[in-house]
Amino acid sequence: MTNNDARRPLRVAIGEDDVLLREGVARILTDAGLEVVSQSGDADDLLHRTLAYRPDVVVADVQMPPRREDDGLRAAMELRRRSPRIGVLILSQFCEPAYVMDLVGQRPEGIGYLLKERVGDVKAFVDAVTRVAAGGSALDPEVVGRMLGRRTREGPLQLLTPRELAVLAAMAEGLSNAGVAESLLISHASVEKHVTAIFRKLRITATENEHRRVQAVLTYLRADDRRR
Repeated sequence: MTNNDARRPLRVAIGEDDVLLREGVARILTDAGLEVVSQSGDADDLLHRTLAYRPDVVVADVQMPPRREDDGLRAAMELRRRSPRIGVLILSQFCEPAYVMDLVGQRPEGIGYLLKERVGDVKAFVDAVTRVAAGGSALDPEVVGRMLGRRTREGPLQLLTPRELAVLAAMAEGLSNAGVAESLLISHASVEKHVTAIFRKLRITATENEHRRVQAVLTYLRADDRRR
């Protein structure tokens, strides 16, 4: 990012066919100092506008016209293929880990998946948009809980202690070490110890950058998907 990029507000494209929700999201982000560069009510228009405006991040619904199925998700996946630097935050009514895995593919950087009800927590929602725009992750706590519940007896997560599992869930949501410590009411030093143990047990290189922390969860999920 250049100095000029650092000074400008984050640029956001919104894809949502519900007009009230779309306008509400736009207002929240604008009030937070972000720049909404486009709004779309269908997936085809979202793809076209996003490729034209090249925002930092896209906030999109899963189900959008024209088919009203998973058109928004498919548009987001196509955006990630064509322009990997654009972050994608999906909003959904459904707690569906499979959608997350489709979106992530082989690159966990710059993705988010939140239930629509989370938009009401304005600070957390804006933080999630900002984090995804910067190449981080933001996975809904309910989705993460369902992901971690898909363990099998031979799964790698069986190696983790209950506390390490709780830290892993917080990491998958996109929380920093400080955020994990605050969420779980433990010390920063304890979080660092647990994170190191998680990386070691799941064979994730501990020197990977901050944006790859969610890889610890995604590595397990991919292995789990292959066993099914």
